[in-house]
Amino acid sequence: MPAPATNWSGNYRYRAGELHRPQTLDELCALAGTLNSVHVLGTRHTFTGIGDAAALVMLEQMEGAAEITVDRDAMAVSVGPAVTYAMLADALNAEGLALANLASLPHISVAGAVATATHGSGDRRGNLATSVLGVRLVTSAGEVLELDRSDPRFAGAVIHLGALGIVTRLTLEAQPYYELRQDVYEDLEWDVLFAHLDEITGAGVSVSIFHRFGDRIREVWVKSEAAAPGREDLFGARPAPAPRNPVPGADPANCTPQLGVPGPWSERLPHFRSGFTPSAGDEIQTEFFVARADAAAAVHALRPLAAEIQPRLLVAELRTIAADSLWLSPQHERDSVGLHFTWRRLPAEVETVVAAIERALEPFAPRPHWGKMFTGGAEAAARRYPRLEDFRRLRAELDPRRAFVNDWLTEHVTGSV
Repeated sequence: MPAPATNWSGNYRYRAGELHRPQTLDELCALAGTLNSVHVLGTRHTFTGIGDAAALVMLEQMEGAAEITVDRDAMAVSVGPAVTYAMLADALNAEGLALANLASLPHISVAGAVATATHGSGDRRGNLATSVLGVRLVTSAGEVLELDRSDPRFAGAVIHLGALGIVTRLTLEAQPYYELRQDVYEDLEWDVLFAHLDEITGAGVSVSIFHRFGDRIREVWVKSEAAAPGREDLFGARPAPAPRNPVPGADPANCTPQLGVPGPWSERLPHFRSGFTPSAGDEIQTEFFVARADAAAAVHALRPLAAEIQPRLLVAELRTIAADSLWLSPQHERDSVGLHFTWRRLPAEVETVVAAIERALEPFAPRPHWGKMFTGGAEAAARRYPRLEDFRRLRAELDPRRAFVNDWLTEHVTGSV
């Protein structure tokens, strides 16, 4: 089977000249120790060259790649590099266990989501990397390195952007199985949102606010405990009478069940069902994170750009994420609000409007989602991330050959270090 030529949405074409499919850990160590430019090709849910290199490695055929091991005594689960969140959720549900959070799409690999700090939402829920207990990776010396929370390098190695090595195993914190309900509310006033932001984002364990920079907010998706009562009114927003898709005009059959019907955590936290097309498919995504206290000011700063944004926009989303201590986390040491954009696949036009968005958000020290499109360079990252220099030193320690440093990382993260 040849390597996929593009990322999942088709906006980025890989430039790699080699593809390797190791079948054992020893084979992978030999490759990592000899290749001069290498990255892993996973579920490809990124929109830039973050995962490109002269040589790409696919790990699906490697022994243990799809292995899931549950340790009930430790309330932990270990996963191989080819495991997706959909696969993991099925295994945990069968054991009566769960995760604290999930992203909008269960289709993505656990390893890739952790590496880029992908996230779900929730006032008290961190991004997906915050559930990691241990990491096993192969360095550019061809050696296997295991890190856990007792290692001072751990907080720098979890969100690694592919710059430290090839992850072959992750151990995650598990918790008892739980169920949720999902309710959608329509036509919320902007002024009401910011007057009652804490109550609205606290209306469930996970809340997403969808809009198109119009006069009103289109939908508020509230994912709450299964036993929670439904609301007849959410600060003026009314319950949707039928299932919705956050992308206007898209089929709601692709989405997880709504209308307050209780169900497994894994079928309510994501917006989209694992067996269906995720999101719009033919798209580009961008997301910036600002301090929660700056949410209203950041949105107001973007409103004058509505005429530039709307023709290129499929849907925008606001959601909250809790602070953490991971070095390259966009939520590092600050509770955050994510300003997410799902764009039509118009790369040149989107890049222009994204640059304008970054300029408008500059007063709020925005941090981008690492796996999505943004234009800021390594100097901007150094201003935003107080532990970036520590990460650069860790990268130099673990990969002195720069085998894992591609053009994207040089431009946006590491600089020439």
